[in-house]
Amino acid sequence: MAITPPPYRADHVGSLLRPSALKAARKQAQEGKIGPDELKAIEDEAIKGAIKLQQDAGLKAVTDGEFRRAWWHFDFMGMLDGLDIIQREGGGIQFHGVVTKADVPVITDRLDFPDNHPMLEHFRFVAANTAVTPKISIPGPSCVHFRVAAEDVEVKAYRDDIELYFSDIAKTYNKAVKAFYAAGCRYLQMDDIFFAYLCDPKIRAAKKEAGIDPDWLIGKYAWMMHEAIADRPDDMLIGMHMCRGNFKSTWVAEGAYDPAADAIFNQTGVDIYFMEYDTDRAGGLEPLRLLPKGKKRVLPGFITTKVPDLEPLEDLKRKFELAGKYADLDQLGIAPQCGFASTEEGNNVTEDDQKRKLDLVVRTAEAIWGEV
Repeated sequence: MAITPPPYRADHVGSLLRPSALKAARKQAQEGKIGPDELKAIEDEAIKGAIKLQQDAGLKAVTDGEFRRAWWHFDFMGMLDGLDIIQREGGGIQFHGVVTKADVPVITDRLDFPDNHPMLEHFRFVAANTAVTPKISIPGPSCVHFRVAAEDVEVKAYRDDIELYFSDIAKTYNKAVKAFYAAGCRYLQMDDIFFAYLCDPKIRAAKKEAGIDPDWLIGKYAWMMHEAIADRPDDMLIGMHMCRGNFKSTWVAEGAYDPAADAIFNQTGVDIYFMEYDTDRAGGLEPLRLLPKGKKRVLPGFITTKVPDLEPLEDLKRKFELAGKYADLDQLGIAPQCGFASTEEGNNVTEDDQKRKLDLVVRTAEAIWGEV
């Protein structure tokens, strides 16, 4: 059966709750009790189960659940040439009421995307084990800049020339896009959440205090994304996820998309937008009016992954009626607000909650558009 190409009405961001057996195996590997080959075999079987979960829900695009990762972004970043992830006391990321483990990204040399980046093989494994469209979610270009503190940029050329720094990030990602295409990827998602972070008044104020204009930074982040994907082949779609933090069901930022909406929709060149919209922290739907007419698609995240409560279908229909006042309903779809496990710890929901949420995504799409 031929696979219908994306975009789809029903989709999800990418990460899934790690099964208990996989969590145990990864802990054993860290403690040296099992080797990498044994861990990979356990990961492989868990990923096959995750693919089946997504396919059984009726989704037409599936991921590996990010089961081979500890973080949604640091694993990918640490596999780049010129960037290392180190452990440092006090180096965790502060969320509301909780702090992550103390992994810290450090730039030690000029950035580049290696030909043997492990996530190319991660994608190939999904592609070899699914009957639908394989997708991989990777951190977007802005992550390399936003998540690396100025004092952790050890390359003098980057400290002296911020434009060179941005240019090298863009070139690194451009090379990554080409490599994933060569690996067979036709649906690549980049999680570029810092567009949403830079809409938070407190974060904007902190950037200004550091001497950085947050609006200028939004523009540079849009430029990096655009340069990274500008010359991709016509049959490769690029998705972009935006949220305000997702760790153990907590969050970091708040604020409507307004300061970044024009850059997001009209400067990045992205095809599909996964936008967090599960709480008032995301603001109103008015920024959707800036979505240009045509083939671009927004998947508003009205379904949360942070709590187990299942959103009533009628409430979701009403939210789409409102969204339709600002953007053509034909340019909309549905996805959860974020992943279920942006880090290996996962959100405070169960695997049954996760299944019910994915089923709801599909039922919502079928109810509104008559298709998935």
